[in-house]
Amino acid sequence: MEEVLKIFKKTGALLEGHFRLTSGLHSPVYFQCAMVLQHPDYCQLLAEKIVNHYKKVQIDLVVSPAIGGIVVGQEVGRQLGVRTVFTERENEMMKLRRGFQIHKNENVLICEDVITNGSSVFEVIELVKEAGAKLTGIGFIVDRSTGQLDFATDTFSVVQMPIKTYTADECPQCKTGIPIIKPGSRK
Repeated sequence: MEEVLKIFKKTGALLEGHFRLTSGLHSPVYFQCAMVLQHPDYCQLLAEKIVNHYKKVQIDLVVSPAIGGIVVGQEVGRQLGVRTVFTERENEMMKLRRGFQIHKNENVLICEDVITNGSSVFEVIELVKEAGAKLTGIGFIVDRSTGQLDFATDTFSVVQMPIKTYTADECPQCKTGIPIIKPGSRK
């Protein structure tokens, strides 16, 4: 974990301040995985950790929620030598678009960059189930939930980082008037 945190710090991907997460929660720490994943060597290294965890599992397809999970999923799929697709939000719900499909009985690995409450991953799980495919696992780079979420499948995170989150009403930084930043992809 120390090696990975050094990479996050070196690339400016571990941010401190006052952030509004995609989940709507507030946090004093933000993982901007895109800052790490823009470097092919680091992307390969982090994806390799996920691949090594799942290398003995039959995987036919990697699916990632857009936007954060796309780069991670693509590299994991490349290393596994399997087809890789992503989901996108349409009318506030994750959907398969662009002609992407999940086929019945395919063994699916979901990949994401960072999870806090897992909402995007839970939506992708539903798409896997609706397609009649088999969920073989979920791999992500950073688990901010620190294992508190039950995805009902094997999960693997490169880093588990317990970082306190707050609702807007209970956020100490809001109470002191520190301006909030929304760095993620969803507005």
